[in-house]
Amino acid sequence: MDVAIVGIGIHPFGRTPARSGLQQGAFAARQALQDAGTQWRDMQFAFGGSASAGSADALVNELGLTGIPFINVANGCATGGSSLISAYNAIKSGEYDIGLVAGFDKHERGAFNADPEALGLGRWYGEVGMMLTTQFFAMKIQKYMHDYGISADTLARVAEKSFINGSKNPNAWRREPISREEIAGSIMVNDPLTKYMFCSPSEGGVALVLCRADRAAQYTDTPVYLKAATLKSRRFGSFEVFAPSQALEQVDGPTVDAARTAFEMAGVGPSDIDVMQLQDTEAGAEIMHMAENGFCEHGEQESLIQSGATAIDGRMPVNTDGGCIANGEPIGASGLRQVYENVLQLRGQAGEHQVPGDPQLAYSHVYGAPGISAVTILQR
Repeated sequence: MDVAIVGIGIHPFGRTPARSGLQQGAFAARQALQDAGTQWRDMQFAFGGSASAGSADALVNELGLTGIPFINVANGCATGGSSLISAYNAIKSGEYDIGLVAGFDKHERGAFNADPEALGLGRWYGEVGMMLTTQFFAMKIQKYMHDYGISADTLARVAEKSFINGSKNPNAWRREPISREEIAGSIMVNDPLTKYMFCSPSEGGVALVLCRADRAAQYTDTPVYLKAATLKSRRFGSFEVFAPSQALEQVDGPTVDAARTAFEMAGVGPSDIDVMQLQDTEAGAEIMHMAENGFCEHGEQESLIQSGATAIDGRMPVNTDGGCIANGEPIGASGLRQVYENVLQLRGQAGEHQVPGDPQLAYSHVYGAPGISAVTILQR
């Protein structure tokens, strides 16, 4: 049973003091239902997630008490991807014909306040300052830069591209371009990553309506098909955020495993993808994930990014809506934002940030602590 996305909705990311996270999720859900030309009472199931704005299943209070089975999903930054995979499997199994996926959040200002004990670590891990994830990201990209010849200027160029793309996206939080000189010269957080190279916790909501592919024409004349939806967790020897130690022998991280499985499932390869959204918690993550997802060899990012290949009009456009750096990261919604963007791209409805050349295949990747990666491949 093939699966199609027939409706999409989004609440703008950023800060919306007058609207709760739950209300932002409901806003996105109503948009998605309207986009599919259907109603909440027609939904046979729902999956959703929120880390800081209450239980996602409380959306029924906003949308209607219909008795629908609504399952909450929590999987760190991979929550949105995990919700989508759950819905994909529910339809693909033949159990349901149509359903909704939603994610929303409303995080406080400042950094995420993770609990080490919730991740299977002792309290000591937080007491010595290791829960400050900016240190991990900086340490990982610093080693990567040393091993593969990535320059600090390339880090700044990644963030510069994100802000340029965000300025073209009406739903992005950061809507002003920032030059790479200003990015490179901004406050150093953890060397080599400066203030404008990081994403920030934010607010927003996204919803999608999925159905059996053979019924997609009932809801839209622009269906987008889920050709692959995979999720992998870390294996022993992969070095991931919140890892209390590093194995003597390293193995590939969960992103490599998820990407390989997704390409096999979809029957395509990295060179077939026309547009991609990759987890960019900070600028270094986008660089590393380009290779981990199979789009280049390690070290090739330096020349690719310097040449403009990852720009919207480049040969391998990455994070065309501005990614997490321009949109921020409301945990429940972030992975679904990527899919929302890819559906827009495949429909040809992305406006100023539309990839030229009539894209046919789109790729999304999310990474969550303490080592979970989800990948989807969409086809027009």
